[in-house]
Amino acid sequence: MASRAFLITVIVVVAAAVTPALAADYMVGDNAGWNLGVNFTTWAAGKDFRVGDTIMFMYTPGTHNVLKVNGPDFNQCVSSNASAVPLTSGNDVIALSTPGKKWYICDVADHCSKGMKLVITVSAAEGPIPAPVPGSPALTPPATSAAGGVSPLKSCVWMVAVMAAYKIIMA
Repeated sequence: MASRAFLITVIVVVAAAVTPALAADYMVGDNAGWNLGVNFTTWAAGKDFRVGDTIMFMYTPGTHNVLKVNGPDFNQCVSSNASAVPLTSGNDVIALSTPGKKWYICDVADHCSKGMKLVITVSAAEGPIPAPVPGSPALTPPATSAAGGVSPLKSCVWMVAVMAAYKIIMA
């Protein structure tokens, strides 16, 4: 009986270790996308960006771009980094791999000075996505790419592991 208890303990520890962390995918500006006329400060307010999450800038290619800058450049709507290359695909996905403040601007014409700029703070904590506040558009259905989720493959692997562990325990 002691070996069965040990086996259960090992299975619980392994299951906890392989359970995928839930990462969120945020579409900047939600359905409005990365465009003029969107208040990106309001959009980012209340969101809990974490290491492992991604942010997606969606726009019509050729009309905007995305340039990562530092704080002072963000405030002045410029880029002092001559080697910085803006993203221009119209479907730009950025993985949030480090904690801290992140600043992004559109450096097409005067778009940044007209509000096309985003600052977020990424926390070091990886973990589950917090439940959205009722009435808040913080997390929208997957069709808009703003909801986080677990990959179906990881879920399937985890479920097979749990079923195999159950079979071993019950044998």
